[in-house]
Amino acid sequence: MREIQISRRLGAVAALVTPGLILADIGCDHGYIPIYLLQKGKIPRAIAMDINRGPLLRAGEHIREWGLEDYIETRLSDGADALKPGEAQCLVIAGMGGPLMEKILLRGEPVLKNMKELILQPQSEIGHFRRFLAENGYAVIQEDMVEEEGKYYPMMKAVPGRMAYEKNAEYLYGKLLLENRHPVLKEYLKKEEQTARELLEKLSGVNTPSSQKRREELMKEMKDREEALAYYEM
Repeated sequence: MREIQISRRLGAVAALVTPGLILADIGCDHGYIPIYLLQKGKIPRAIAMDINRGPLLRAGEHIREWGLEDYIETRLSDGADALKPGEAQCLVIAGMGGPLMEKILLRGEPVLKNMKELILQPQSEIGHFRRFLAENGYAVIQEDMVEEEGKYYPMMKAVPGRMAYEKNAEYLYGKLLLENRHPVLKEYLKKEEQTARELLEKLSGVNTPSSQKRREELMKEMKDREEALAYYEM
């Protein structure tokens, strides 16, 4: 039987979903994740939601194309607004900026606090996002990271619980990724280190308040990266 082909990023996000749970996908875009998981027999059904009508219509077309309209419902929804308590046990939010994801989680808290798990793939402010999870009663229990077309994507599974990290590097780069010495994270750290060194070299001859501020930022980032890379030498 023909199966949908999805990107490495979406495949890694889907792999974090616990089998057997009903899925709610916020910002579902084309509906690829629920289609993929249903074809693999990992979930019984899903609710695919998006704030924009265009992507939701496309998702609906794809769902019908694969004959899954009895198993995946589409809903126009700002975040989790169209979701009722207890309708799903697993929430997926992938491919959005960290601050937007924080807003969605805060606004949807009455519905989302009873979720068994959240599968999250923030695109920005990732260190801040991990701190947000810790401060709002979530613990990250699984992490992964993939590289696709030159971009690096960390993702995580969070559940209700307590989480407190000791080092800033663990919030920035993911404690579990560091403890597992994840090879893609190491590749990312090395690349970032090289970029920072090249930038510092360019700034060395410039003596303005903004260049001095940027140098200080780069030095702090390098210190955090050094702390992270130390995990790979243990």
